[in-house]
Amino acid sequence: MKIEKDKVVTLTYELKITDENGEQSLIETANEEHPMVFIYGMSGLPDQFEDNLDGLNPGDTFDFKLNSEEGYGEFDENAVVELPMQVFQIEGSVPDNMLEVGNFIPMADSEGNQLQGRVKDVNEDSVVMDFNHPLSGKELFFKGKVTDVRDATKEELDHGHVHGEHGHHH
Repeated sequence: MKIEKDKVVTLTYELKITDENGEQSLIETANEEHPMVFIYGMSGLPDQFEDNLDGLNPGDTFDFKLNSEEGYGEFDENAVVELPMQVFQIEGSVPDNMLEVGNFIPMADSEGNQLQGRVKDVNEDSVVMDFNHPLSGKELFFKGKVTDVRDATKEELDHGHVHGEHGHHH
């Protein structure tokens, strides 16, 4: 059974990016014990990632690169913003350890859209937050193997995610 729309895909992979020294560094692994499992066409992953897997069968290997436009987009300076300290206060004070550089904080914009921001810098009365995807501006190098492909159930398709082993449990 080959990978195509509405199939549940199970795969193992290594994801590498090029670091500041021009070396490839491993940043994520999905192994046999903790594979990546998703519904093709509903993964939320970059379209180009899925396109590179289209038509593969269990046992097939893959090795491809996504440039930043194909991955998570270019780094956007406008997504780095300085926010007043009071934005982070809960009942009048900022929780201990919340504002440490590198921490991710769930937030919402003025329209109520959920965003993940990374603390970039903490000043006396403001915090610099980066709302870029952590992999924006990066070339992504994927190398892995397709371990299973099956039909998605009607319930999985209705819910938009995989159920059962390695999937979502309600």
